[in-house]
Amino acid sequence: MLEKDERPESPEEMLRVIQEQSAATSKRLNGDPLLLYVPWGVAWLLGFTALFLHYGLDGRPYAPISQMQGVAVLLVAQMVAGAVAAVGIVRMNRLVRGDSSIRGAMYGYAWSAGMVLMVIIGTRLGPLLPPEENGLLWAGGMLTVVAVLHMVGGALWLSKPMFFTGAWVAAVNALGLLLGAGWHALLTAVLLGGGFIAVGIRWRFRS
Repeated sequence: MLEKDERPESPEEMLRVIQEQSAATSKRLNGDPLLLYVPWGVAWLLGFTALFLHYGLDGRPYAPISQMQGVAVLLVAQMVAGAVAAVGIVRMNRLVRGDSSIRGAMYGYAWSAGMVLMVIIGTRLGPLLPPEENGLLWAGGMLTVVAVLHMVGGALWLSKPMFFTGAWVAAVNALGLLLGAGWHALLTAVLLGGGFIAVGIRWRFRS
């Protein structure tokens, strides 16, 4: 006769354990949102706020910040964000092998190629444009790469949150480009910078 502690678990209890283990495994394989999303949110919040204070909404700066200073803040913040996010990506790739690992590496190369190509385009065409349009070329181009590759990543790994994150970036970017440099900086700082911070924290601590 089985003791109380030795009795088989009920089907409901076994299902609950399986679901909890599956959710924990999924979180590990998808990476830590605090490392993958929050750093970019902070970088965009700081960098695009600096650019917004330079551009203003009526063509007059709100603070004595030059365009180059705003761009410098954005670039430095993104470099730090990239380094932090790389830690999260390395941790994530340690948990996968085979085709999934190869797919992840190729996806990472696509990010590098997209950003390098955008730098080449901006360097080549930017000087031909007025300062505000040059700023829009760089900011809009970079966010386009982010949006498209998030959507592609969502399709590759069948991740709806990742896909719709990319769609959200694309929508905010498009609206900002239509409204002008000041609005683009403001919308990106608030909706994408603040949004990525909120999403990263929510996904990290969701039950």
